[in-house]
Amino acid sequence: MRITRTALGALAIFASTLSAQAFEPRASAAYVVDHTSGTVLLAKNADAPLPPASMSKLMTLYMAFEAIENGILDLDQELPVSPAAQAYGGSTMFLQAGERVSVEDLLRGIIVLSGNDACVVIAEALAGTESKFSRQMTMRAQQLGMTNSTFTNSNGWPKAGHRMSMRDLGLLTGKLIRDFPQYYPMFAEKEFLFDPKESENRFNRNPLLGMGIGADGLKTGHTAEAGYGLVGSAKQGERRVIFVLSGLETTQARAQEAEAVTNWAFRQFAQTDLGAAGQKIADAQVSMGADKSVGMVLGEDLSLLVPTAAIAELQSEVIYEGPIKAPIAKGDVLGELVITPEGLPEKRVPLIADSAVAPYGFVDRLMAAAEHLIVRLNAGPTGDAS
Repeated sequence: MRITRTALGALAIFASTLSAQAFEPRASAAYVVDHTSGTVLLAKNADAPLPPASMSKLMTLYMAFEAIENGILDLDQELPVSPAAQAYGGSTMFLQAGERVSVEDLLRGIIVLSGNDACVVIAEALAGTESKFSRQMTMRAQQLGMTNSTFTNSNGWPKAGHRMSMRDLGLLTGKLIRDFPQYYPMFAEKEFLFDPKESENRFNRNPLLGMGIGADGLKTGHTAEAGYGLVGSAKQGERRVIFVLSGLETTQARAQEAEAVTNWAFRQFAQTDLGAAGQKIADAQVSMGADKSVGMVLGEDLSLLVPTAAIAELQSEVIYEGPIKAPIAKGDVLGELVITPEGLPEKRVPLIADSAVAPYGFVDRLMAAAEHLIVRLNAGPTGDAS
C-alpha cells in the first residue's frame, strides 16, 4: 500500500485562491474566528496569557449560567451582599452590604454595568468565598479546554496571576453562545437601570451595540495594565463572527478597531457552496477486485469559508492509501479531499466509495495467476548463470 496524492486544481469546484485583504490589528493581542464554520481568521499573540480585566467576567457568567441550569441558582433567587462585595471599586452596581439582590439583576449588573460587586455576590453564593470560587473558575476553564487561563478573582480586578489568552476568551464566547442561547440576548441589552439614584450608571460600554452591523455582545474590559479590550460577536445572515481584542490605548481606539475587524471579517470572507453530496471527485485504484477502480465522492454537501477577493480555481488534492484492496462497500471512507484556501487553514473532507467493488472470484484469481505467469515466462531469465 502507498499513499497516493493527486493534485486536482480546478476539480470543477471554484472559489477564491487570492488572499483576503490583510487586517493589521493595532491591538497588542487579537483573535478572530468565524463561529459558524470554526475557521480562525486572525490570531495575534492569541495564546499569550494576558491580564483580561473585566473580560474575565465571562467566566463568572458561564459558571452562573451552569448553576442555574443545574438547579443550584434560580433567576428569582435573592442573594445577600457581603462587605467584601461592597468594598470593590471600579465598575459596580453600587450594592450595599446587607441588601439582597435577585440573580437576574446580578447577571444584568455584570453584563451591562460590568459590576465587580455583582461578581463577588455570585462567587460567594456558589463557593462561599471569592478565592475558592476563583480556584473553581480555573479548574472549570481547564475542563473546557482553556489552557492559558488562571483566575485569582471573579471580576478581573488587577492581581498577579490573573490571566487569560485571547484564544481562550474566544473559545469561552463560543461556548456561551452555543450552551446558553436562552441567556445570550442579555449581552445585547444597551442599558440596565438598577438603582434610580445612580441613573447615569445604566449604559452598556460595548461600543458596537446599535451600530447596525449585527453586533450583539459581549464584554468590554480595561485596566492600566491590560489597556482597553473587547470580546465581541456579531451576526450577519447565517454567519456569526467572534473577536477578541486587547491592549488598545483608548476607548476610541477600541471602538474603531472593533468596528473595523467586524467589517473585515464579513466583507473579506464568504461561506461558499463548493460541491453537492454524491459529486465525484476522483477515482481510486483497486486491487484484488472485480473492478480496477472505484469512484470517490463527497459524502455530504460541501460548504467552505473562502476569501472573497476573486473567483478562481481552488487548490486541492486527493489523498488515499492505495491501491485499495477489495471488497469495498458503497459508502466506505476511502480517502480525503484536502482544500487549501489561501491564508486560511486547510480543510479535510472525507471521500466515500460511490459503488461496491466485489473481490475476485475463484475464476478471476485463476486468470490473474495465469496472466502473471505468462508475463514472467515472456520476460525470460532475469539473472546470469554462474
